[in-house]
Amino acid sequence: MGRYLIEPFDRSDRYATERYQGAAGRNWWACDPTLHLLMRRHLGDGYAWAEPHLDRLGALMGGPIAAWAEETDRNPPRLEKYDKWGRDVSEVVMPPSFHAARQALMADNFTSPAFAQQARANGANPSALSAAWTYLLDQADIGMGCALGTGGDMVVQLAEKHAPQDVRDRVREIFANGYYSGEAAQMFTERTGGSDLAALEATAVPAGDAWLLTGFKWFASNANGSAFVVLARLPEGAVAPFLVLWERRDGSRNGVRIRRLKDKLGTRSVASGEVEFADAEAFLLMDRPDGDDRATAAATSGASASGLGTMMKLTNGSRLGVAMMGLGVARRALVESICYARAREAFGRPLAEQPLMRRKLAELVVEVEAAQALVFDGHLGPRLRLAPALIKLRASRLGLTAASDAVEVHGGNGYIEQWPVARLLRDAQVNPIWEGGDHILCLDVRRAMAKEQAHLPFLDRLRTAATSDLVHTRIDDLTKAITAWAALEPAVAEARLYPLAQFMADVYAAALLEEQAGWGLDDGRKSLVARLYADAHLADRGPLRGLDAPADDPFDPLVTGAFTG
Repeated sequence: MGRYLIEPFDRSDRYATERYQGAAGRNWWACDPTLHLLMRRHLGDGYAWAEPHLDRLGALMGGPIAAWAEETDRNPPRLEKYDKWGRDVSEVVMPPSFHAARQALMADNFTSPAFAQQARANGANPSALSAAWTYLLDQADIGMGCALGTGGDMVVQLAEKHAPQDVRDRVREIFANGYYSGEAAQMFTERTGGSDLAALEATAVPAGDAWLLTGFKWFASNANGSAFVVLARLPEGAVAPFLVLWERRDGSRNGVRIRRLKDKLGTRSVASGEVEFADAEAFLLMDRPDGDDRATAAATSGASASGLGTMMKLTNGSRLGVAMMGLGVARRALVESICYARAREAFGRPLAEQPLMRRKLAELVVEVEAAQALVFDGHLGPRLRLAPALIKLRASRLGLTAASDAVEVHGGNGYIEQWPVARLLRDAQVNPIWEGGDHILCLDVRRAMAKEQAHLPFLDRLRTAATSDLVHTRIDDLTKAITAWAALEPAVAEARLYPLAQFMADVYAAALLEEQAGWGLDDGRKSLVARLYADAHLADRGPLRGLDAPADDPFDPLVTGAFTG
């Protein structure tokens, strides 16, 4: 340590910096027993084949990908608006660290069709491995997760159903390496309103079997993609989704221009920008009524409902993707907090040995594993109409609060950009915004219950998963709460959607944790997690708010079962 000017003051163990290894540099598969449990459950006989792949992936994500993420955050994308002749080229220049990370991820892409085929041939569920891949990536960089995965499934599925054959062929070529290839973007938001589609100003007019689209999108999450889903108005006034490619059919540059990139709080590795369309060649991604039926469709919003209904189903998949980002941030925040609390000493002993810190970390373990149960059930469990909104509501918010907790655990160091948790907090703030804020999610819960009776299969799922009397009682209470809510005057019912949705998420997570405890894949630790979560969220704490509860310290089994390293 002779090269440091402060050497005379470095004699305390506090300056033994080698003790302060955080998450970066570790194998994130090897240190995550909870992910092992999920993969053993969902991969079954294919687990033995998949385990070496997961181990290699864990080393990649915790090593090079995590390091490149920090470098890209310091050196974000930039826009080269014009070439030397003054022509608008709207070229987004990504830093070398982004290209290196993307190349490594595509070389080990669990979401690619080729890997999925290999997994199926070896008895492993490709969807489970895809979920593990995104879960580990989102711990390193949710911005990269967005840059690679923004709306690729939406583009491909809508194009396959509605686009002309030559355009479908082009889309297949673009996404030959899977949805997570970094080529897609969805462009809905305009200056007149984000979620308020009635205020949409972009328009499209027919041009043969194509359309010419004109408008301005205020916030495009992945502006340097090659294929975009864009909302615009048909001549009869209905809102519809369109496919716009960076190049026209004839190979010439399309009418797509990037005005500027956003100077964002976080997620700097994804090039978000303002994009304008000037007679851009576009392709309608819905069935359009013909002839006289168009007037009827405009009056009844039938055309809009057809296209947007399909799109909303795909948006629910995107919401689960954002929920996974929230979970990834929360998991990374947990690991960083545990590592720091074990190394940092105050008042003569490590933080992790002090009661208040043990309480904070134990509670964070329980909350992260509850969110993990929700997110993985959303990706791998039964398809429930209510699930994406509820899961995103809970997981995206947890990512933000967990990142804030990690900053607090690190104290002043957590507020410094040279430490990893400051970026986590900056990045996490976007998750409650992407794919709809809390109020939009609650409105979707209302829509699903009112139009599709979606609460009925949801409640059935909870009853199947739950095992304890407490959780079954709360399922009955939730059933009564939904009935009482449905009888409220509309304005009051809307105002009370948020507590109702939170109640749903609480019971959903508690039931899933009990279901996991019944898998018999651990030594009973998950039963402890389930009990602690139910006690915190569903139990009657009494007039003393639990201060009179029996003293127990679940810290050691919780933390050792959440993180090894």
